[in-house]
Amino acid sequence: MPSNLSLTKDYLSVPVVGQVAAMEAMIYGSFTVLALVALVFHLFSLKTKSQISSANNPHFKRFQHSFFLVYFMALFSDWLQGPYVYKLYQHYGYASNQIALLYVVGFASSVVFGTTTGPLADRFGRKKMALTFCVMYSFCCLTKLSSQFFWLFLGRVFGGISTSMLFSTFESWYVYEHTETHDFPSEWLSVTFSKATFWNGVLAINAGVFSNIFAESLGYGPVAPFMLAIPFLLMAGLIITQTWKENYGNQSLNLRRSCMDGLRSILFKETILYLGIVQSLFEANMYIFVFQWTPVLGGANPPLGMVFASFMVCIMIGSSLFSIMLAKKFTSEQLLVCAVTLATLAMTICTYSTGGTHLYLSFLAFLILEVAVGMYFPAIGFLRSQVIPEDLRAGIMNWFRVPTNVITCVSLLLVHNNTIIGSTQAMFAVCTVMLGVAILCSLRFVRLFGSSKTPLPLSEDQVPLTKAES
Repeated sequence: MPSNLSLTKDYLSVPVVGQVAAMEAMIYGSFTVLALVALVFHLFSLKTKSQISSANNPHFKRFQHSFFLVYFMALFSDWLQGPYVYKLYQHYGYASNQIALLYVVGFASSVVFGTTTGPLADRFGRKKMALTFCVMYSFCCLTKLSSQFFWLFLGRVFGGISTSMLFSTFESWYVYEHTETHDFPSEWLSVTFSKATFWNGVLAINAGVFSNIFAESLGYGPVAPFMLAIPFLLMAGLIITQTWKENYGNQSLNLRRSCMDGLRSILFKETILYLGIVQSLFEANMYIFVFQWTPVLGGANPPLGMVFASFMVCIMIGSSLFSIMLAKKFTSEQLLVCAVTLATLAMTICTYSTGGTHLYLSFLAFLILEVAVGMYFPAIGFLRSQVIPEDLRAGIMNWFRVPTNVITCVSLLLVHNNTIIGSTQAMFAVCTVMLGVAILCSLRFVRLFGSSKTPLPLSEDQVPLTKAES
């Protein structure tokens, strides 16, 4: 016969089990609804004028597909690793403070060394730098075979450098080929960036499934996703070698002068400066969120894979929404303001919801944030192509990432050490303030960009943007 104590425990466990089951049902239901919404929005986005006109150009489609084939392999290899970085370090027996140090090393490496990869790409060739990325990131994956701290530390250093290459070199190569080599209309750049954001979400979901199958279902352990990424990186490198043409930025500058010229352009050209501030603050907020959402929802023991998949579907919705609104005569700069405002709303809700046990409200806020992310990436990609000078493109893009990585490093250290920022709620409040500043800067950018008669051209025949182009 059960004791009174065991009956009490069983009674108390019923609400907890019920809450967990309700949370799980809500997440699966949300994913189903969001997936349907994403499909409908994607079908609508395919019917916009820019999408139709670009799709009817077979030369552009071939060029775009040749870029996507390589870029998506690189992104897929990156997504394969993401879910298992922390788990691998835990598997090797490292404490949470040591794991936090390894994470910070990756961001710090991107700050210290990442700024040089852009000028090197501009001077020696973006194709060569893309190939270097494939080799370097493959080496980074191989370091995960060792449990020694030195090799894991070295892997994070190379991982930080590789990430800087991934998010600057590939875009720089594409923008040059699109505008200079093929002379396609500039508004078709937004088509490419919107598609890239949409399919990035699809890749992330599939990468999560593949990494889970190899690590868990087949029992190869948390190192398996890193080994699985290497063939995709090597394949991407082989295709780059065979199909990409080389292009350059300013080859006449030495490394130090190129870095300084890029920084000078940011500081003394207001359109570049304000766009850079918006990017740095928004993406810092995004990276901080990546480290915060699991602890916030973890109390209800939700299916984390489905939560992540829901986030990715929201990014897909955001990218399709960008295309649809662009066709409704909104400009890319206006949509950037919309994305930042939506993210600020999400972080404001998080600041309130994490003060109590409002898990459903927090989950809703996270979904809103991911929709904002989906709108943000095609908008910022297009605007960078319009305001950053071609000869310093990769270098300036890497300078934009420096404040992002510094803010992320400092935030992680402060939260981990419980110093100035002592709670998740306080961290979300800081994120809200940062995004508030980003809104002001984005509004200032809109005024400057709109009043500028000659935004920094990509080629001599590119005159100020018309309404049709924006």
